[in-house]
Amino acid sequence: MFTDWTEALEAEALPLDPNPAQQLAAAARVTARSSRDKDDMALLLDVLGLPTDPDTLTALLPLIPETGDAPTMTNTPAAPALSAHESVAISMHNNGDSEQAIREATGLTETELSDLIADCVLGLPRPAAASPVIDVPVVALPVTNAVQKLLDWAAAHPAAGVRGRAARITADLAELSERRDSEAAQREAEEKVAKARAELEKAQEELRTVKAGTRTTTTAAAAPTPIRAGAGSGRTREELATIRAWARKHGHQVADQGMVPKRVLEAYDAAHRAPVRKAG
Repeated sequence: MFTDWTEALEAEALPLDPNPAQQLAAAARVTARSSRDKDDMALLLDVLGLPTDPDTLTALLPLIPETGDAPTMTNTPAAPALSAHESVAISMHNNGDSEQAIREATGLTETELSDLIADCVLGLPRPAAASPVIDVPVVALPVTNAVQKLLDWAAAHPAAGVRGRAARITADLAELSERRDSEAAQREAEEKVAKARAELEKAQEELRTVKAGTRTTTTAAAAPTPIRAGAGSGRTREELATIRAWARKHGHQVADQGMVPKRVLEAYDAAHRAPVRKAG
């Protein structure tokens, strides 16, 4: 709050906008910083309706990036300068002019104008300034000679839009080539793993078969030989059955199975030998 109304009235009387001379000087300095050389700066100033007298050009020469003494960042690459036609196109676009009017005034094609607007207005990266030397990295690509020649021509084109498109196509081709090689290596590794897994399963199956055969052989060799009925007495099953029946008949206790007691056998033999002896 002002305590002295005289100062408040004087402050309200001050003009809020700078005078036209200051505006023209500021526009001229900005134009000089966007110029490539003296001729380009003069042409751009004339198109924008700014003074182009020798004194003005001499005063603005130090502001040109290529020849001026303005400090630059050593670690940051300088932004590519716009040509006079490109600067006019950007200025007209910012003023709201139609694209048709911009193309008629600057001579740019529709593609060049759209690429220029995308690069400068939308903030997309721009390639280096126009140069007879190809400014796109040379990358070994799986393309035909015709395509490679077309990319070389586009990379050396004076129009920034064509150079930018060549750089994007080259980067896309390099990315696709890298992805193709990566997927091919992955498929080869998967095939090797599948082959190794199949060989492992086959070896495991053979091992199980060998183990099963060894177990069968061992079981057959270790199986006990069945004891023949009447083993040790030299008599058959029928003879033992007859002896058991005779023993029970004569008061001897014998089991239905198993070995017949020796005393029973001897008694049976003695009883059956006596008639033979009497007959003799």
